[in-house]
Amino acid sequence: MRASMPMLQETNKSQFTLYVFVAVLFVVGVIFGGLMVNALTLEQQQELASDVSQYINLVNNGTAADASHSFWERMLFHGKWLFLLWILGITVVGVPFVLALDFLKGALVGFAIGTLISQHAWKGVLFSLVSVAPPNLIVVPVFMVISVAAISFSTYVVKNRLFQQKGSLVPQIAGFSSTALLMLLMLAGAALLEAYISPVLMQWVAPVLAASQTS
Repeated sequence: MRASMPMLQETNKSQFTLYVFVAVLFVVGVIFGGLMVNALTLEQQQELASDVSQYINLVNNGTAADASHSFWERMLFHGKWLFLLWILGITVVGVPFVLALDFLKGALVGFAIGTLISQHAWKGVLFSLVSVAPPNLIVVPVFMVISVAAISFSTYVVKNRLFQQKGSLVPQIAGFSSTALLMLLMLAGAALLEAYISPVLMQWVAPVLAASQTS
C-alpha cells in the first residue's frame, strides 16, 4: 500500500502536467487563430464579412437550420474528431498529430471569435459568448481529456511494451476506449446545446448585430 502511494502521486503529477501542456497548446492556438484574422487580405476579409452578415441575418430572421438536422450534423463532426484522436492514440506514433489537432482546435475557436470581434467590436464579443462559447465549454475539455488519455496510453506502450516487455495492453486499451465512449456522450450534450440552446441565444443577440450592419 505504501509502495503504491508514490507511484499514484507520480501518475497524478504526470497527468496534471499533460493537462497543463495541452491547455497551453490550445490557448496558443486560440491566439494564433485570432491573429490570423488580421493576416487576411482585404478581399478575404470582405468575403468573410459577407458570409458572417448573411448568417446573422438568417439567425435574425429565424431561418436557421432545422434543430434535429443541426444536432446530427454537429454530432457527426465532433464524433469524427474524437474518433481521429482515439485512432491516433492507439497507433502510438500518431501522438504528434494529437497535439497538432489540439492546436488546430484552438486556432479554429480563436479565428471564429477574432472574426466576430474584428467586424462587430464589443457586439462581436457578445455574439461569440452565445454562439462559440457555450458548446466549446464542453467540447474543449472533452478533447483535452481524450488527448491526455491518448498521450498516456502511448507513453505506457512505449515504456512498458517496447522497452521493458511487461504489462498487458488489454486493460489499457479498454480504459482508453471507455474514456472515449464517455467523452462521446459528453459531445452529444454539446451537440444538443448547439442545436437547441445556442440558436435561441443567438436570436436574442442577432438583432443587435443586424442593426449595426444596417447603420
